[in-house]
Amino acid sequence: MSKRQHMARAALRWHRPLSLVGAAGLLVWGLSGLLHPIMTSFGPQQAVFAGPQRMLDLSDSMPLATILATSGIAQAAAVRIVPAEASHLLQVTVAADSPRRYFRLDNGLELSAYDQQQAEFLARHYLQLDRDNVPVQEIRYQTEFDGEYPWVNRLLPVYRVQFATADRLTAYVYTETGALAAVNNDFKRLLQNGFRWLHTWDWIPEQALWLRLSVVTVLVGALLLLAASGLFLLWSLRRRHRVGGARGWHRAAGYLFGLPLAMLSFSGLFHLYQTAWADTGINLRFNAPLDLRTLQPEIHPVLLEISRTSAAQSLSLIADADGTPLYRLGLPKVDVNANHPPAIRSARFAGLQGDEPVLYLDARSGLPWEPGDRELALRLGDVFSGATDRGVLRDATLVTRFGIDYDFRNKRLPVWRLDYGAPVNAILFVDTNAGVLADRVNKADIPERLSFSFLHKWNFLRPLGHTAQNLIISIMVLGALLLMAGIGATIYFRQRANSKQG
Repeated sequence: MSKRQHMARAALRWHRPLSLVGAAGLLVWGLSGLLHPIMTSFGPQQAVFAGPQRMLDLSDSMPLATILATSGIAQAAAVRIVPAEASHLLQVTVAADSPRRYFRLDNGLELSAYDQQQAEFLARHYLQLDRDNVPVQEIRYQTEFDGEYPWVNRLLPVYRVQFATADRLTAYVYTETGALAAVNNDFKRLLQNGFRWLHTWDWIPEQALWLRLSVVTVLVGALLLLAASGLFLLWSLRRRHRVGGARGWHRAAGYLFGLPLAMLSFSGLFHLYQTAWADTGINLRFNAPLDLRTLQPEIHPVLLEISRTSAAQSLSLIADADGTPLYRLGLPKVDVNANHPPAIRSARFAGLQGDEPVLYLDARSGLPWEPGDRELALRLGDVFSGATDRGVLRDATLVTRFGIDYDFRNKRLPVWRLDYGAPVNAILFVDTNAGVLADRVNKADIPERLSFSFLHKWNFLRPLGHTAQNLIISIMVLGALLLMAGIGATIYFRQRANSKQG
């Protein structure tokens, strides 16, 4: 007997006892995994992609420095002008974990507890819900992740805005950037709970992490070994003629579904162990607080002229790495057809590019700040990375679309991607519009991200479109269940019955 035949017999001895455990794993994780493409394809969807966009008009505005000085706010994490329901307002984030404060531009008066109203305005904008016909049932300020709003959404704090609809339509809104963090309803909640209970098992308390790891490892590990041994048998026991009956169908299914099954189970286990001890907090980090006392109201006419002649659409106040306050004026963003839901879904996952340049002014002198957007990103990267030598910076590129390293869950574009070598060994994503660290990816985590993206979520199919990607994955999983697990179990029980009769 040849060496290959000996190995084939050994693989067969493993393949048969693994069949029931592996089939159970495929049944549980395969079927529950299908809930995710169903959620993303048929779950609640925002009606428009882009946030509220309105031409910035400072013609009747008081000097921003005067408004801030009158308010008595000496320091702030972020300051920007945002479109509100009736007009633009000055938004001040005193601390990252506290509700934002809002001031009228024409007279500088503060709107008391307005952050909640801004959240409702944003939710209605994204979902296109009329105030007269669809009332709000509840608005809640949320500072922690939970089962309905899990940590993968990245953004906190948010407002949970639930509308009085039959399906309890709910929007999660991050008011600092005016982003829609998530949308939910009863249909998605049902699928989400099923996915949590049967696929991620994150309902198990952290204290019993060992139980979660043990059970998932046994079932999904058996599925991986079952797929691997089956692929080896296909290679080692090649037949000249097609086998008929159940064995023939099972063998044909192995050629078609064996490799995808191995990909899904391996990447699932890799993801499980990589994230089991991962920090489920958020990487979003603001720069040092802005010193608002150094702002000069005398430069207000310069802002007026620039906003009028450049069609500016946004204005924010950020700080350079050395604390120099800068006014940042942004120009119009790309729009998306609000009446085409597939385009919105694709845009949400891919992101869009802001093509126009930005303008910087020194907030103390009113003079143009020449270093520009890229240099500001590099200086902020020096702060957020802690690197004392810019020589460890390998590359700096502007990211205008979501991808593997920086996906749609971050809700911020464009950002600068800063690639650092040792001793930082991380990729930082810096948002110069707010002067914040949007995300950080340690290079040790990149292999798992690639594995999960390509082997588990099959993002190599993304050029075909999100719907086609979900459809192909679903067909593969269902095919594996029917033609591999189902027929394989039939063969197993027939063999056991025959052995007992013999």
